[in-house]
Amino acid sequence: MYAKAKYRKDYQTPDFTVTDIYLDFQLEPEKTVVVATSQYQRLNKESTTLRLDGHDFQFSSIKLNGKPFSQYQQDSESLTLDLARVEADQFELEITTILSPAANTSLQGLYQSGEAFCTQCEAEGFRQITYMLDRPDVLARYTTKITADKAKYPFLLSNGNRINSGDLEDGRHWVEWNDPFPKPSYLFALVAGDFDVLKDQFITKTGRKVALELYVNRGNLDRADWAMQSLKRAMKWDEERFDLEYDLDIYMIVAVDFFNMGAMENKGLNIFNDKYVLANPQTATDDDYLAIESVIAHEYFHNWTGNRVTCRDWFQLSLKEGLTVFRDQEFSSDTGSRPVNRINNVKFLRTVQFAEDAGPMAHPIRPEKVIEMNNFYTVTVYEKGAEVIRMLHTLLGEEGFQKGMKLYIAENDGKAATCEDFVSAMERANDLDLSQFRRWYSQSGTPELTISDRYDEKNHVYQLQVSQLTPPTADQMEKVNLHIPLKIALYDEKGAVQTLYDADGVVDNVLNITQKDQTFEFHNIYTKPVPALLCDFSAPVKLDYDYSTSQLITLLKFAENGFIRWDAAQMLLAAELRRNVTNYQQGQPLDLSAETAAVLYQVLDNHQKDIELTSLILTLPKATEFAELFKTIDPDAISAVREFMAQTIADNLKELLLKTYNQIRLDEYQINRQDIALRKLRNVCLSYLAYSNIGNNLVNKHYTYSNNMTDTLAALTSATQAKLACRDSLLADFEQKWQHDGLVMDKWFALQATRPEDNVLQNVMQLMDHPSFNFNNPNRVRSLIGAFAGQNLKAFHAIDGSGYRFLTDILIKLNKSNPQIASRLIEPLIRFARYDAQRQTLMKRALERISETEDLSRDLFEKIEKALQ
Repeated sequence: MYAKAKYRKDYQTPDFTVTDIYLDFQLEPEKTVVVATSQYQRLNKESTTLRLDGHDFQFSSIKLNGKPFSQYQQDSESLTLDLARVEADQFELEITTILSPAANTSLQGLYQSGEAFCTQCEAEGFRQITYMLDRPDVLARYTTKITADKAKYPFLLSNGNRINSGDLEDGRHWVEWNDPFPKPSYLFALVAGDFDVLKDQFITKTGRKVALELYVNRGNLDRADWAMQSLKRAMKWDEERFDLEYDLDIYMIVAVDFFNMGAMENKGLNIFNDKYVLANPQTATDDDYLAIESVIAHEYFHNWTGNRVTCRDWFQLSLKEGLTVFRDQEFSSDTGSRPVNRINNVKFLRTVQFAEDAGPMAHPIRPEKVIEMNNFYTVTVYEKGAEVIRMLHTLLGEEGFQKGMKLYIAENDGKAATCEDFVSAMERANDLDLSQFRRWYSQSGTPELTISDRYDEKNHVYQLQVSQLTPPTADQMEKVNLHIPLKIALYDEKGAVQTLYDADGVVDNVLNITQKDQTFEFHNIYTKPVPALLCDFSAPVKLDYDYSTSQLITLLKFAENGFIRWDAAQMLLAAELRRNVTNYQQGQPLDLSAETAAVLYQVLDNHQKDIELTSLILTLPKATEFAELFKTIDPDAISAVREFMAQTIADNLKELLLKTYNQIRLDEYQINRQDIALRKLRNVCLSYLAYSNIGNNLVNKHYTYSNNMTDTLAALTSATQAKLACRDSLLADFEQKWQHDGLVMDKWFALQATRPEDNVLQNVMQLMDHPSFNFNNPNRVRSLIGAFAGQNLKAFHAIDGSGYRFLTDILIKLNKSNPQIASRLIEPLIRFARYDAQRQTLMKRALERISETEDLSRDLFEKIEKALQ
């Protein structure tokens, strides 16, 4: 019943389309009546059957050209009309449906978030509102009339521009909206509620005034300003860097508490998870501020890369998401620190996306088949998709890339496009053959570059031998050679960069890897160089080059590229971890090498050179990040060794850590690069000092005197991870202060879920009864259950299987209420192949138990089936 997959190769243009649709909503929580009047056009003259998507509502009536129509068949997913007797190629359908937003816990279609109404229609949520050709290549002009109780719902919002409004005698009122730009149904949006509103305006480069309105739940207005400023910065940046100007008279953002995703780019009316809007110094950390800026920008950038040019079908999702992630990453890099943003993006890619490539859900950035579309909103489609765009940018340069962008937008504006349309525009604008590069779109898995070198002292020639291999993945056994841009630099032992020459003269520092094996030769190299490989992480690949400790230390000290310096430190720490995991497994004592301790000391001692980079280099990877170094993950060994490393670094660097901590003084809280960097470094020092004999007093004091959430949370995290005596009293104080605020309590829940203790699962189960916890709120579920399963490596993978049994119970419950969230949470369970035989057996048993659930959702079925295959 579930296994009906859709294939990209089967795509067919629609037989019918909708040119215009008029939606009339009579809003009530228990019973909302929707009348959808649509103008249909027959595109295929031979077609006499029209199948419309729709489910989870009460179907009331249908009229064709104003008259009742009965020539249809209905099933649980669709309404199929027999149009054999309809001769005209243009006709009107009026469909009336009845919805219950209050009972809709899936948070797709029209539902209630607290007291407000809102919608989420991507990918296939519109079909939960009315019967429709719910596919992205059907673009229509939408006019929407919303009627509701005026006292309860003073604001009635939809896409486009307000064109009309009025009051009714029964205390209800109505507002009418019109969106002049044709759009697919997934970009439809409606919000009705009582909000606080922050208003501003933006003047575009051609002098047009755009009204900006930001709607937040009552009482949250003091947390809306940063989001508004971020929006204005994003609008200005998009005009300056991409020459793209906003096109409507108004741009609205609404922040809601119940939302499955981060945010949604509906044309002119973005709906956001309030996590990515609300911030003031007391409630949000520096990281929250930066994430808000990035997500606000991402959704705004979709106006052109997603809305004005949309996807032909959902297999092309990376067309809009990969490109827009690249654009938001560039925005963050242009407005902040480019190396820091690059490193943070790579950390996420290596930990989460590489794991996806190695698991049962491996797929290319343009998948070939799908059962449940929601399952392809993945880090592969988004983040790896962005890396593919970045490689194009590396190969073409900024000027060539922008030429390609201009051609792509010009040719596809107002249309539903494909990934091929994008690559083709880049190719033609730059008169370049990208045939081999296209393989990135259709090949899954993480390529591996194995590199060796040879130095000819006599002729001053240095050779790099590079071979590429993409291992087989769950979905694809056969692999082909890709076009991989490998950016390099060569340093002498004093840290000076060498100019790159081949036999004919100076060569570019981006090597084009296109064959299985290639050799690159560099001349006029007078001492054996230290190679910096994969500068800026120029391709999403794994690198195998046998660096010596002294080479890594040279790069860490001298490399001009911030990413390379950080990556050299990562490789040093990874080597320490690997060696000690083996020691732990063999019952041998653990140790940290003197060279590693010395170089970390040096990095900290010279922190003034680059404070931001110092913090990143000194931040010890999480256990889940370290786990990705191993084919077979040993949760107990990794967790024990990581704790040992934190303790030993603290012992070795204690005096310098304390000196640095005390030197950094910030009286006022300000959001700027310098202050963020200083706070970060001070809190990294605190995280290590927590493991020392002064840790308890220092962390307690840090918490007590904190005037912002960044420092408060740093103290709580340090106390939790180092298991300090002050921890419980600090956590209790925080809970008492913030239990009224779900968003802030998410931080507290996540801390509780990641406690490094044996009884943490018991604690998590008890917290599900906490007054601040709500099982129907995705943010609460992610912060408590998601953090436990995804971030607490040791406890979730307890050898008795208790973590697996707990998550299984949760997933069975979520299968009924919110399958989309269940599908996100199941990820740690489906990657059982990376664990020992005993854990594998327990995880498989858990998956089999879920698979026996009655009415198993497609979201879970697809992932479990792939995992158990």
